Amino acid sequence: MPKILIIAPSWVGDAVMAQPLLRRLRERYPKAVIDAFAPAWVAPVLERMPEIRRVIINPLAHGEFSLKLRWKLGRALRLDHYDHAIILPNSLKSALIPFFAGIPLRTGFKGEMRFGLVNDMRRLDKQALPLMVERFAALAEHPKTPLRRPVENPRLTADKDRVQTTLAKLGLSPKKTVVAFCVGAEYGPAKRWPAPHFAELARMLADAGHEIWLLGSHKDAEIGAEIERSSNGAARNLCGQTDLAQAIDLLAAANLAVVNDSGLMHIAAALDKPVIALFGSSSPGFTPPLSDQARIVSLNLPCSPCFKRVCPLGHFDCMMKLTPQRVFEEVAAALPA
Repeated sequence: MPKILIIAPSWVGDAVMAQPLLRRLRERYPKAVIDAFAPAWVAPVLERMPEIRRVIINPLAHGEFSLKLRWKLGRALRLDHYDHAIILPNSLKSALIPFFAGIPLRTGFKGEMRFGLVNDMRRLDKQALPLMVERFAALAEHPKTPLRRPVENPRLTADKDRVQTTLAKLGLSPKKTVVAFCVGAEYGPAKRWPAPHFAELARMLADAGHEIWLLGSHKDAEIGAEIERSSNGAARNLCGQTDLAQAIDLLAAANLAVVNDSGLMHIAAALDKPVIALFGSSSPGFTPPLSDQARIVSLNLPCSPCFKRVCPLGHFDCMMKLTPQRVFEEVAAALPA
């Protein structure tokens, strides 16, 4: 019975993309023990993947090197006697802990100065594997074995009792169709649909008989408050009032999600919810919402995608000209009749 340790990504959306890799490992090794080593802020995502036995929390801060602490963490992991590590990030530091843990087989793509640390080194063909989910899934196969296609979409599980507990804790008892707005985007403001647009859409959906929840982290609380205020209370601001596990529960309870290109977009898609994904400065070509129920909405302007945190031209047309009426029509088409 092999014991496998997954060195997980540090971004929520990337962690969602790892689920098809886990599913493939489970197919190949039905009795394998699969654990994940991950930062606390992505752990709730991995805990919704039934293939994983447990999530071991990585206490290092984002970007922190701390060779001494990595050595200590690796030495502690030796007690688990893992046979195989699959290292999803391409950084040098992500490969140190499984090396210090003495894990015999350490699989990962060629990255920054990782020779020796990764002893099952894969060379990435970006044209053959254009999507992140494909790149992760390929690491479940033997070297030089082609990726088995199609790669199934990521799937997260939702526990009905946990969902009800979260709703009760927040005083939510939805009696209408619920549309969740995921209003944040960690990378920067150029990926966020404007707050006034969200507010106008909320008013339109409320007039059509729907309930609107605003979801996001504490960093999005101010934007959420602005949308709630500008929508005349049509939208309920829950930004910063939930942890990630509770946000997952709320997305599981919603009927549809309108999302920026963000980690919550990938979670909503993996919960198999209808998703209206708004793209401006970024592109769905690498990490799209992977769901048959996802609709990508983009103006495809000549200046986009620019992949900048802030609009370099100053006009932000890719999002400003994406009107609430256009998104309202997409929502209406996606909701059950």
